[in-house]
Amino acid sequence: MKPVPHATSLRRAPVQRRSAERLTRILDACAELLDEVGYDALSTRAVAERAGVPIGSVYRFFGNKRQMADALAQRNLERYVERVTERLKDTRKGDWRAAMDAVLDEYLAMKRTAPGFSLVDFGNQIPVGVRQAEPNTRVADRLIQLLSGYLGRTPDEELGRVFLVAVETADTLVQLAFRVDPAGDEAIIHETREMLRAYLARVLD
Repeated sequence: MKPVPHATSLRRAPVQRRSAERLTRILDACAELLDEVGYDALSTRAVAERAGVPIGSVYRFFGNKRQMADALAQRNLERYVERVTERLKDTRKGDWRAAMDAVLDEYLAMKRTAPGFSLVDFGNQIPVGVRQAEPNTRVADRLIQLLSGYLGRTPDEELGRVFLVAVETADTLVQLAFRVDPAGDEAIIHETREMLRAYLARVLD
C-alpha cells in the first residue's frame, strides 16, 4: 500500500485499507489538477470528481484545498525519503559525495516527474514562491536521520546547522534552475552540486 500522510495533516487518519486507498486517490487527483489548472482554480469538488469519490469523502480528510496541498507535500517527503533510501543501497557506505548525489538526483527526478511537485514539493508554496522555514527544516532533519549512520557521523548541533544550510541552498538554486529552463538548467544544477560538495567537505571529510 502506498504511504499516506502523517495523521497531523488530516482531519481524520484512515484506518481501513479501503479508506487509505481512497485518500491516495484524492491526493493523486489533487496533484494532477495542480499541474493542469494551478492552485487558484483547484477545487475540492474537482478533486472529488477526478478521484471518483463523493465530495463528502474529501471533506472527511480535509477542511479545504490548502490542507490537501499540505498533505500532498507531506506525502512527497515520505516518498522522497523512500527513494533516496533505495538509491543508497547501491552506494558504498561512507562515500558521502555519492550519498549527496543521490539526495540531489532524487529531488531533481521528482521535480521533473512527480505530479504537482512544482507547486508544493515538500512544503506548501501557496501563493507560488512563498516559502516557510519549517519545510526545509523538516527535510534537513529527515536527511540527518537517514544519512548520519551511513556517514558514520553522530547527529549534533553542527551537523543539523550544516544540513539545514545545504538544504536551503540547494532548494533556492534548484528553483532557479527550473525558472531558467522548465526541464532544469544543467549548468546551474552542476554548479549547485559542486557548491554543495565544497561546503559539506568541511564537515564530512
